[in-house]
Amino acid sequence: MIAQVLAGDRSAFEPLVRPYRQPLFGLAYRMTGNREDALEVAQDALLRAYRYLGRCDLERSFRNWLYQILVNAARDFGSKKGREADWRSPESLPETMATATPGPEAIQARNEIRSKIMSALSVLNGREREVFLLRDLEDKSIQETAEITRSSSIAIRVHLSRARRKVRDYLTAMDPSLAEVDR
Repeated sequence: MIAQVLAGDRSAFEPLVRPYRQPLFGLAYRMTGNREDALEVAQDALLRAYRYLGRCDLERSFRNWLYQILVNAARDFGSKKGREADWRSPESLPETMATATPGPEAIQARNEIRSKIMSALSVLNGREREVFLLRDLEDKSIQETAEITRSSSIAIRVHLSRARRKVRDYLTAMDPSLAEVDR
């Protein structure tokens, strides 16, 4: 499909990126902290992908190439806005994490977990947050995370270690009973 788009068939781009739209939006949502900003970042990433499709290395993962563009778009968006995301908002995780028709207790528990996770992200700097989200929430490998963020594997391990320690310390401070789980 990439060859079709590059040959001038614009209609081939939509089917090419369709499977990646939701995962890209989910990552953008977690990076920006709200729906409107996430939509803007995801849309910008897809526009950049279309514009620079000729630079895509077909030997590498197309999905990771899209994630790399999205991470860069989110960085640019944050710089342009001149602010960090509002990580304290319990609405900051997309509803795709929800189970089908949860009961009131499940909804309350999910909202508490969501709130704690998003609050914990507030203690991370931008690079730590990117690495933590890609590695631990998007389940990317160290190598994939390095490729997406254009960092070395060693740098990813360092940022991930710091991020995990900060998140663990933050969550333990919020709820000391969690310290026992870590042992």
